[in-house]
Amino acid sequence: MDAPHPTQELVALLDLEPIGEDAYRGYSRSRSPRVYGGQVVGQALVAAQRTVPSDRPAHSLHAYFILPGDPGTPIDFSVERLRDGKSFTTRRCVARQRGREIFSMEASFQIDEPGLEHAFAAPPAPDPESLPTKNALAQRFAEFLPLDAAKCIAGSPAVDIRVVDPHAFFLNTGTADTRQYIWFRLVDRIRDDLATHQALLAYLSDMTLLNTALVAHGLSIFDERLQVASLDHALWFHRPFRVDEWLLYTQDSPTAAGARTLARGMIFSMDGRLIASVAQEGLIRNHSLESRADH
Repeated sequence: MDAPHPTQELVALLDLEPIGEDAYRGYSRSRSPRVYGGQVVGQALVAAQRTVPSDRPAHSLHAYFILPGDPGTPIDFSVERLRDGKSFTTRRCVARQRGREIFSMEASFQIDEPGLEHAFAAPPAPDPESLPTKNALAQRFAEFLPLDAAKCIAGSPAVDIRVVDPHAFFLNTGTADTRQYIWFRLVDRIRDDLATHQALLAYLSDMTLLNTALVAHGLSIFDERLQVASLDHALWFHRPFRVDEWLLYTQDSPTAAGARTLARGMIFSMDGRLIASVAQEGLIRNHSLESRADH
């Protein structure tokens, strides 16, 4: 029997099972202790999309992570139809496991309309093909990382990721700059419909974002002293795009305080168009600081 195709598996992960009126069920394939946040965002967007006409693509979503998800338990999504206007459609989606709410999201959809046009230009960045692959990085930095980190770096074989400054990302250099640039794309071509590409971008937009806040402190998401978790997630779609073509994810963190941090991102196409913007607040607890405070 042929091995499952990684890209097809990722697309299938977001293909929900109908279980009732405006109700859907999603599953996880991860062996991690908790469900990856981007998976729940992507699946919730798919659930909302199923209740909206296809000529109204999503333009924004705002979500809260309420409880960690259990990868061994199906996730049930219920969609509430808040508004069906002439130009805009609004949906609320709640995700539950064992009857408990673990996630909530509101998403807005809009018909295609002409309007004013302006956007930030993409910053200078090396060509992604000139950067080392994620597998090469995992091998290169293996001696500096915890045992499970290499597997985490490799991630899904369906996604190609190239880190512009891997030394800051992996070696905790403590730079004062809280920016990081990452190229990513699906390794294989997928179907053309924008809804699928938007759901996959929602899935991918959660990756590496909170690590941006740690770079300035000489820390990384692999530091065992840290408790790191996403609290909320916002995503705005500006222009059509493809996730099977290279996208540049520019990330920064304006502030960290009160065991929380704010991280932001802009996503550009290979030709420099700003196609999406992201914002996320995350929890970052440094247990070594808490231990010192106890003394």
